[in-house]
Amino acid sequence: MTDLKGKVALVTGATRGIGKGIAIGLGEAGATIYITGRSLERPCVNDGVSGTLQETQLAIEKAGGKCIPVQVDHADDEQVRLLFERIENEQQGQLHILVNNVFSGVEAISNAYGKPFWKSEPSLWDLVNNVGLRSHYISSVFAARMMAPRGGGIIFTISSWGGLSYIFGAAYGAGKAANDRLAADMAVELKADNIASISIWPGIVGTEHIINFTNQLGQSNTVDSFGDSENWETPLFIGRVLASLAAEPSIMSHTGKVRIVAELAEKYNIVDENGNCPVSLRSLRFLIPFTFPALRKYAWLIPNFKVPWFLLLWGRLASPQI
Repeated sequence: MTDLKGKVALVTGATRGIGKGIAIGLGEAGATIYITGRSLERPCVNDGVSGTLQETQLAIEKAGGKCIPVQVDHADDEQVRLLFERIENEQQGQLHILVNNVFSGVEAISNAYGKPFWKSEPSLWDLVNNVGLRSHYISSVFAARMMAPRGGGIIFTISSWGGLSYIFGAAYGAGKAANDRLAADMAVELKADNIASISIWPGIVGTEHIINFTNQLGQSNTVDSFGDSENWETPLFIGRVLASLAAEPSIMSHTGKVRIVAELAEKYNIVDENGNCPVSLRSLRFLIPFTFPALRKYAWLIPNFKVPWFLLLWGRLASPQI
């Protein structure tokens, strides 16, 4: 089992979805987890999908981990500064892992879905990329200031296939591409201090928002847009994969690179909590049935061959929604 005992981690935006799953996965591995979000005891909005820090804390503790919830609005730099000051004071200056996950643009993306960017207000850019791009930069600044004097650390930035091809619109795609570039360029400047900076691409994740969104689309549109739900990943699956990656002695060999969750899971022999083995979205086993729906029931016969990166970049693969 992955062992992160003695490690201190911060997962931003962990009241639900991917952030919650990552926090639980790191907690299972023995790390002390700080989690942030805007809702401590009850959701800021009653939308049926939002969660709370307390709910995540209970889930982490049920999994055997230690969790410290901190109510933070990542749009406020001073609140973020105070968060890192608190961690530094409470953990004797230690922070081993930062997971840049927080994202507040889901509602804005949903409202603008299907419309070209110029038919939305220019404020859509900030709604999508303030908390979700700029906030990752700010958290990384404070995290690096804690990690560098202690000789190392890991900064994971949760991005998506939207950095490679069109998914949720121009503002979203630009933000995800920028996240990947941010992780890569931070890696250059952090290497001398033994701090790894890695961009993480989940596949199609069955979060509360995605499930709610697909219910609105209907079954046929869901399959067309998101592929077979048998290949969806759960948030905890991502958490367990990141825990294994964080425990690698050779973590610096990954710095500056994009790492795909399903491919890491294959490497570490991790099966999703529902027993599924999701394949990478660049695998022929995913791409062929997605392109030719009649072949979905024969997907298991298709080789799990990954399309090389240079072909993806050259052909600008039209990935499904993440």
